[in-house]
Amino acid sequence: MYASSGDLDSAVLVFGRTRNPNRLLYNSMVRAYSKYGCSKECAEVYRLMHKGGFFGDNFTFPFVLRCCADLRSLWMGKCVHGQSLRAGCDLDMYVGTSLIDMYVKCSDLGDARQVFEEMPYRDASSWNALINGYMKVGKVSLAKELFQAMPCKNIVSWTAMVSGYTQNGLGEEALGVFYEMLREESEIKPNWVTIMSVLPACTHSAALERGRKIHDYARQIGLDSNPSVRIALIGMYARCGSLDEARCCFDKLHGNEKNSVAWNTIITGYASHGRGEDCVFTFEEMVRNGVKPDSVTFTGLLSGCSHSGLTDVGLKYFDSMSRVFSVEPRIEHYACVVDLLGRAGRLVEAKDLIDRMPMEAGASIWGALLAACRKNRNLELAELAVRKLFVIEPENTGNYVLLSNMYAEAGMWKEVNSLRNIVKSLGMKKSPGCSWIEIDGKAHLFLGGDTSHPQSREIYLFLEALPNKIKSQGYMPNTTFALHDVSEEEKEHNLNTHSEKLAVAFGILNTEPGAVLRVTKNLRICGDCHTVIKFVSRIYEREIVVRDVSRFHHFKDGSCSCGDYW
Repeated sequence: MYASSGDLDSAVLVFGRTRNPNRLLYNSMVRAYSKYGCSKECAEVYRLMHKGGFFGDNFTFPFVLRCCADLRSLWMGKCVHGQSLRAGCDLDMYVGTSLIDMYVKCSDLGDARQVFEEMPYRDASSWNALINGYMKVGKVSLAKELFQAMPCKNIVSWTAMVSGYTQNGLGEEALGVFYEMLREESEIKPNWVTIMSVLPACTHSAALERGRKIHDYARQIGLDSNPSVRIALIGMYARCGSLDEARCCFDKLHGNEKNSVAWNTIITGYASHGRGEDCVFTFEEMVRNGVKPDSVTFTGLLSGCSHSGLTDVGLKYFDSMSRVFSVEPRIEHYACVVDLLGRAGRLVEAKDLIDRMPMEAGASIWGALLAACRKNRNLELAELAVRKLFVIEPENTGNYVLLSNMYAEAGMWKEVNSLRNIVKSLGMKKSPGCSWIEIDGKAHLFLGGDTSHPQSREIYLFLEALPNKIKSQGYMPNTTFALHDVSEEEKEHNLNTHSEKLAVAFGILNTEPGAVLRVTKNLRICGDCHTVIKFVSRIYEREIVVRDVSRFHHFKDGSCSCGDYW
């Protein structure tokens, strides 16, 4: 009675005063400790139960196995598995499902599958546990096979597929499963967990309009007021480039609903859009509201300061992390500060910080320094950073390409060719720059120099005419971004075929005047493209949002939200 009503202390007291507890009393305590997340205490009561001469039964094992899973103790789980076999509980469906869940959470999918195959009776929970396990380790095809073979799917099964696809970066597949649930003949409809799981898929595919439609659906069925759904909506809108809608969702949260996850989501959203002052204001608001910042909060805050040139402000907050807020800086925070100093041109301070770090610098640290060296044309430090990166991540072609570009800018073509030969000899290939834009629910992908699109002729005619239009407005091609040992005329042509320019041209040709264009690029936007898109936004009176690998750029009336600090 005490355990069921949540008074665990009284339950423990009564149990402790019982001289000779029987199996029923032991099971009551095992269940109580398991229910309230006291996994170590649950394991200890189970040990005392055995010491008292009582074997577990089909009421004991599911709860003990849950504790093994929570503790991620595979050896303990295997011991309990063996005891369940000796107790004759191996055919019990609930014990079998608990074993699958334990093995999945302890990352032993081989034994999980074996238990699944040997179960004479399975319910939906058995299938769902294994599907979740496969999705967790990225074995998407095996999860899909199980889902398709499942005789009776429930809402958990469908949500597991949506969530699994999203977590593995397969946004289109996640949305496909979600839309299948919405069909009229479908007996199972999404719940708040499904909505929360599918919204991040819209950010993977940069599908703002689809995200809005899911929001509308959630509103129609009364789920948009759920705090977890609202927080997912904040993240979706921020990552799809609509900060106003993200803030609107945040402001609709009430009192305690604004937990650390909600504050972190909006702060990180501001950071990704380079709105450092909003990051700082929101952080201070968070502290005033009595919500304790954590490591995620500071990652967003420091990143926002870095992208906005708030160097001294960022350093002040970094210094206050452990001293004021008791949050010990991690590697990601040091990477943000190296980036913060590097963007401000304070490379010596950045290198000194790396030397003083209490942990060994990883790829994120040296990568931030290398990017700063490229911006500030410091070849000496760049070579130092690259030597470290070649050891830490030898197969990352981006590091070779960045150093090669720096050599090319300096006219060191011998070194450029040497690096290219190294990349060839190692069998590595450069990741091609690609951009995509979604129009009327369909995504259009463009590679640099791409001519495969059905409208390629119109796109290239548009781009051929563009330089003359914007040169009259003051544009000068920056051919340092076309880093090949060729003529200036050829360099200008190469610049004109960058993937983000192709996507913007396609967007202007295929949308109504005044429509906002939203482009996503898999690499950092090129400096010349950044300049050209500023002119395009003014000449064609368009708002153009470009999301590159590190941040959003909002172009309007000939300027960019980054203030050319990126």
